[in-house]
Amino acid sequence: MPVQETTERVVLLDAHGDPIGSDFKSTVHTEDTPLHLAFSCHVVNAAGQVLVTRRALGKKTWPGVWTNSFCGHPQPDEDSADSVARRAAHELGLTLTRLELVLPEFRYRAVDASGVVENEICPVYVARVDADPIPNPHEVMDVAWVDPIALGESVARTPWVFSPWLVLQAEQLELLGGTAPA
Repeated sequence: MPVQETTERVVLLDAHGDPIGSDFKSTVHTEDTPLHLAFSCHVVNAAGQVLVTRRALGKKTWPGVWTNSFCGHPQPDEDSADSVARRAAHELGLTLTRLELVLPEFRYRAVDASGVVENEICPVYVARVDADPIPNPHEVMDVAWVDPIALGESVARTPWVFSPWLVLQAEQLELLGGTAPA
């Protein structure tokens, strides 16, 4: 397990989304995962393509599944934008040039085939970049720049290929209706 996995913390939340403490990321994701704070980010390049990533096979949940560009958990007392920038650098070697909060109240609960639960209030961001990713192999096993309309069509036709949070986000971001992230 990477060192960061053993020291990184997640912010625990009550049913209203208010912080009630923190715990180690390495121990919080179980069959009874408490509600906690996370974020998702969709990265867009100058050509308007969206970066999708395939989760590394060593990931605890949804290994090998295609998903949005990257996700993460803000640390206790960490600014949300700073946490997104930190994870972009860690997972993909990217520096974000613009960051926009597009789904501030996104929330989901999903159960992986192994029984591990994701239970998150997970604001969704769209970021711009001027470079190609350099994936961290502990986090990402493959990347692709795709047309957002084609991504929406793929998600609609084969939702089982993608992470459950990407499927839900695609609906809310109107990828399925032909509107791309800005």
